[in-house]
Amino acid sequence: MTLRDRLKAPEILVAPGVYDGLTAALATDAGFEALYLSGAAVAYTRLGRPDIGLTTASEMADTMTLIADRTDLPVIMDADTGFGNALNARRTLQSYERAGAAALQVEDQGYPKKCGHLSDKSLIAKQEMVGKIAAMADARRRDTLIIARTDAISVEGFEAAIDRAGSYIDAGADVLFIEAPRNSDELARIAQTFKGQVPLLANMVEGGATPISSAANLQDMGFDIVIFPGGIVRALARTAQDYYASLRKAGSNTPFADRMHDFDGLNEAIGTKDMLALGKRFDGSA
Repeated sequence: MTLRDRLKAPEILVAPGVYDGLTAALATDAGFEALYLSGAAVAYTRLGRPDIGLTTASEMADTMTLIADRTDLPVIMDADTGFGNALNARRTLQSYERAGAAALQVEDQGYPKKCGHLSDKSLIAKQEMVGKIAAMADARRRDTLIIARTDAISVEGFEAAIDRAGSYIDAGADVLFIEAPRNSDELARIAQTFKGQVPLLANMVEGGATPISSAANLQDMGFDIVIFPGGIVRALARTAQDYYASLRKAGSNTPFADRMHDFDGLNEAIGTKDMLALGKRFDGSA
């Protein structure tokens, strides 16, 4: 089933954030139907830096290629601003498409961009973003979905965000993503305004501008996709801090053993036994 077909189902699609082959494999094993490759998560993990436009298009495409080796699930991929003008956005779509992305999310911030839940963002003109979306739609070689995101709420206000979003749908966006609504009333107004036109995406960021809502509540409002882009990094970063503190204090992993895989446990989680068996099929030893 393609991502486009899945979005025709009445149940909301929950897409957890991933940032490498390991998290993609673990999320797939957990039973999700789609994944979200977060630019923020790649910045946090590969660079150890904030989400302020430091990650490059090639770093993201390389990451997508590795994830595609570990899962057959459709991956929604963060394309930031498209990394430039309409021609850059067009090339970004084609490179991400080749890497295996099922959908690209592109936003109307100025470059370098910032996390949608940080302050002091800037926007490009509405018509420039319309051109980017049209250029990306024209460049598609497969049924790759274009998710148009506007960050206008915190810059120009809620009504401007609604206006921009309508223009982006007219330009050819397949999915709409209005970033950082500030309360449940704004979430509900987004759904009431655009429900039935294109699928709607909600972004849940722990501690961000938007109140955390469950997938069930968002579905009742009229949303079709909910992403949890950085949750895995926040969970792992907290665990890593505790782990390193424990190891530094104890000089051993023994006090932390009940909170981590042992050697066999990790190999089971990543499928080592199956990989070794596969190798024997081809090395003449089987």
